[in-house]
Amino acid sequence: MPTLNWIGKEKIVNHDKEVPFRLLKKNKALSLGISENLIVEGDNLEALKALMPYYVGKVKCIYIDPPYNTGNEGWVYNDNVNSPKIKQWIGKVVGSEGEDLTRHDKWLCMMYPRLKLLRDLLRDDGVIFISIDDNEHCHLKIIMDELFGAENFLANFMWKRKKEISNDSKNVSIQGEYVVSYSKTQGVALSLEELSKEYISSSYSDPTKEFPLGKWRPVPLTVSKGLSGGGYTYKIKTPGGKIHTRIWAYPENSFKNLLKQKRVYFGKDKNGIPQRVIYDFESKGKPTTNYWDNIATNKEGKKEIIEIFGDNLFDTPKPVELIKKIIKLSTNKDSIILDSFSGSGTTAHAVMQLNNEEKYSKRKFILVEIEKDIAKNITAERVRRVSKNLSGSFEYCTLGNKLFNAGGAIDEEVAFNDLANYIYFTETQTNLEKKQISGNFIGEHNENDFYLLFKEKGKNTLTKSFIKNVTKNSHKKVIYADFCTIPDDTLQAYNITFKQIPYEVKVY
Repeated sequence: MPTLNWIGKEKIVNHDKEVPFRLLKKNKALSLGISENLIVEGDNLEALKALMPYYVGKVKCIYIDPPYNTGNEGWVYNDNVNSPKIKQWIGKVVGSEGEDLTRHDKWLCMMYPRLKLLRDLLRDDGVIFISIDDNEHCHLKIIMDELFGAENFLANFMWKRKKEISNDSKNVSIQGEYVVSYSKTQGVALSLEELSKEYISSSYSDPTKEFPLGKWRPVPLTVSKGLSGGGYTYKIKTPGGKIHTRIWAYPENSFKNLLKQKRVYFGKDKNGIPQRVIYDFESKGKPTTNYWDNIATNKEGKKEIIEIFGDNLFDTPKPVELIKKIIKLSTNKDSIILDSFSGSGTTAHAVMQLNNEEKYSKRKFILVEIEKDIAKNITAERVRRVSKNLSGSFEYCTLGNKLFNAGGAIDEEVAFNDLANYIYFTETQTNLEKKQISGNFIGEHNENDFYLLFKEKGKNTLTKSFIKNVTKNSHKKVIYADFCTIPDDTLQAYNITFKQIPYEVKVY
């Protein structure tokens, strides 16, 4: 498979592993109730890393709207990669084509580690959607093939983002942009779309005396191959007397039942090849197309912002209808949706609207926004305002200290649950359920029981008296503590592995 190389690639391929793990700190004053919805203020690379112990393999749908790298967005490269060349980029606005000869390299260096973390957060049946335009579309497609696998490519959707033709365009008026979509694994199918009134009107016939139950349409009863023999090849005589011999989609007895149910159409002249009749109320929907020209545009997105804030705060905000379409195609009613370039908060708005419209819908959102003022005054404030009409809530988080301080010790801000979640994740690559924690027992995985002796600012020593309280079963026991006073042979007899904090706490 072809791969893409660029300046700095060899330094950032594993940069996601070098990003320090930070704590998530909840800000009650900026939150709206107690919620499973999150708004995280901070650099999305560090935020995605911080989310790992809680959400790895749990997200059903990811939608991101990263910088398009047009040269007019003023985005800044800020990843602290251990490379002299890349360090020269830090803090500098990425320039336009012709002015900044490394603009595409910077964009790729920024996107690659984030996409790796996003992939890890997805469920096996999860799907990612990325808005992009021609500036980076070709590069994005290649690195997505590399990270997600070309076999998991779903579609390049073309969204008609504006209806008006730009008269000031030099050659072509650009009216659309892409939404690139991949699944995490093969075999993931997008949901069928509901039949619109327009589709039913154009594709279904009105009721007739022959087919009176509702709007209907004929579908073929023939197949080209695969069902020969076994009673699928037989003669059918039409009401007009013509004989048709084919490989049919149904065996003869099933076809006769369709006739009795008045579910067969022979054409206006009653001599055509028979077709099965289906009614509009029976349809489970239709597949989406890769051309989205009948939904809201950027113009509607701007109107939504103005209605909420009274001012046009974003140049090209995505409309709620676009994100709702993406969510409906890829999730069920209890899914988690993640947007790590959240900006104006459209994704949260879309989730809340769907929860309000669909019975029993309890979808949850996670938003990440790097700019403090935007996160606080636009992203979170939008959710706060629309929640007055759409029931909703969120917890506002910032990125706290690193788990390990400069000296390699566990930071003094780290609480028991913080370290328990992190250790369980690094040991199992799965999330720790809250109900699993019981005292020093933090969880079980594949017949391994994990224990943590950790009191903030205290000495945590594994002693014989503690072993007496350990559950007696055949499981291997992994116990984290600062010190251990038990001889190795005793540990072995109890099937215990002692791991010393902080030295044996894995760095993820």
